[in-house]
This record gives sequence, C-alpha cells and structure tokens, in this order.
Amino acid sequence: MLETVRYEGAYPTRERAEESVTGVLTALGGQLVGSERSSLAARLPAEAARLLSDAAPAEPLNGQEFVKELAARTGGTTATTRWDSSTVLTLVGRLVGSDVLSRVLTQLPPGYALLFGRAELTQVAREKRAATTLSAASRTVPRTPKDLATAGR
Repeated sequence: MLETVRYEGAYPTRERAEESVTGVLTALGGQLVGSERSSLAARLPAEAARLLSDAAPAEPLNGQEFVKELAARTGGTTATTRWDSSTVLTLVGRLVGSDVLSRVLTQLPPGYALLFGRAELTQVAREKRAATTLSAASRTVPRTPKDLATAGR
C-alpha cells in the first residue's frame, strides 16, 4: 500500500508516503464508527487497518472540514493535505470495493466522495437531473403534418 501511495502521490520518499497514510487513516478512523469502520478495516492491509481501528472517535466533520483539521494537525497546507487525503482515500476505495465504500460514504457527512475519487451529486443536482430526464421523456413527438407545422411556433 505504501509503495502505491508513494507512486500515485508522487512522494519523494517512502517515509513521506507513510506520513500521509498514517495521518489520513487515523483521521478517517475518528470519523467512522461501528460496522462500516470494521468492514473498511477488514479489507485493508494489517497496518492500515490498525491505524483506522485504533483511532479515537472525533467530532463529525464534512469533507472540507476534515481536510482543514488534518492540515492543522499535521502542519501542512490545505492544498497538500487535500492531495494527501485524495491519494490515500482513492486507493482505500479501490482496495475495499464499491459496496463497502458506498456504505462508508453514506455514514460520513457530505464532501468525502471526491476524496475517495468518486463524484458526489448534491440533492439539487439529483433533482435537476431527474427533472431533465422527466422533461425529455414527456415531450411529444410531432406525428402529423399539422403537428410539424405547429411544433416550430
């Protein structure tokens, strides 16, 4: 896992990759509880699972707050911490599989999907998408010459 994070995150050393993995998984472990935390940990390498499982519960944070809090704790910038978080969590998402990741994302506050390399539709976007689909489906198709003539008006 460390070598993959090092390669995908373009970290200069294995130690730098390990710092990222440790910080991100410890912070994520504080955001998760119960069966989702256990399911996630069960699909990770032993050391990563331990970091996630041993983390003390923390105040729930949305994705943006998660990054800011982690940056403050590690002394990094928000931009580098977002990079670290995304690099580690995208790999975690691939390792644990879609089903487990979907359950984890439903437990977490908004804003984590992008950190895990997934698109996150907001409720407004879902409603707009549904309305557009419904609108397109309900349009009538001109069938007679008279319909064709009035369709352009």
